[in-house]
Parts: sequence; structure tokens; C-alpha cells
Amino acid sequence: MTGFLFDLDGVVIDSETQYSQIWHHIDTCFPTGVDDFEHVIKGMTLDNILNTYFHPQDFDSVTRILYDEERKMRYRFCPGAQRFLDKAKALHVPMALVTSSNGYKMGRLYEHIPGIASYFDVIITADDITHGKPNPEGYFLAASRLGIDPKDCIVFEDSLQGVQAGKAAGCHTVGITSTLEPDKLRPYATGLTPLLGDLDPQDLINR
Repeated sequence: MTGFLFDLDGVVIDSETQYSQIWHHIDTCFPTGVDDFEHVIKGMTLDNILNTYFHPQDFDSVTRILYDEERKMRYRFCPGAQRFLDKAKALHVPMALVTSSNGYKMGRLYEHIPGIASYFDVIITADDITHGKPNPEGYFLAASRLGIDPKDCIVFEDSLQGVQAGKAAGCHTVGITSTLEPDKLRPYATGLTPLLGDLDPQDLINR
């Protein structure tokens, strides 16, 4: 049996452009000195971002800016993503969401897209793990809860940390190139595509 394991932002929902703008603004307010910071942190949990790039005295201020901006966001599916999920669900493919988002963000998501959780048999968030991507813990946990060997799972990711995590878990990893240049994802992906909606779940099952 094949299982599908999805990242959220930039794969299922169209939010990465908004988050890039938010983190660019935060980096302007609290300079990290990291080139292309808003893309370097893609796929990381908030706790990991704070502990890696900011001073402890700035944690509350950075978090406040992030949450204030998130409240203005309106989440929506990436083009074709809902169609892909509908097809996969009709095929009874076991599916899990593995996101670096925390409970606050997920609560906002469920308000904007009330039915999104129904697509997934398992949902892993930052609150469920100790080590965020590129550590494979989240994908190992998702595969375990689905009852499927990681080598029989396909991971869909758009961030460098995400494809690294999928590969480290031993999964087949599809890089979604809507966020980063294909060459950055290619070393860790078994396949590349511009959008999740460009794929056919049946073809992936029959691979």
C-alpha cells in the first residue's frame, strides 16, 4: 500500500508568498544577517527559527509580529491541490499532513478551510514532534500512525528542509518547485513538479 505524506504551505495551501513577505519584514526589524533569510527558513518550526536566528529577548516581539500578520492572511488551496486530494481520497489512499505549523496556525487554517482536515487520516504538527525538518521525525511518525513503511510513502514538499526530511526518512520525495528553484530540491527529490495539481494520484500509485 502507498501512503501520501504532504507538507502544508506551498504544497496544499497557497501561502508561501505571504510568509516570505512577513519573514522579510521581521528580518528587517530584527536583522539576522542571513542572506535570503525568508527562504532559508522554509520548512522550519517557529521554535527552531527563533532559537537558531534570534536573541531570546526578541522572541516575544518576533512572535507578536508573526501572529499579527497571520491574522490578516486568508488561506486557500494551491491551484489544483484540492482536485488532487479529492482524487486520492476517492482512491482510498492513506494520507497524512506533516507540517511545521503549530496549533495556533492550524486553528486559523481550519477556520478558513473548514473541510481540509477531512482529507487526512493523520495530521502531524510542530506540537507533535521534538525535532523539526530537516530531521525526519515528523515523516517517521506520520508513516507509523498510518501503519505504512516509510519506503512505501511518497512525500510532497516545496522546501529544502522538507525534501531533506523526506529523503532522510527513506520516502520517495516529490519536490514542488513553486517556492524554490528546481536545482535546490533536485538532489533530495526522486521527482519534481511545479504544482501538486499537475500530478495524477493513480499514476503515483502505479509507479
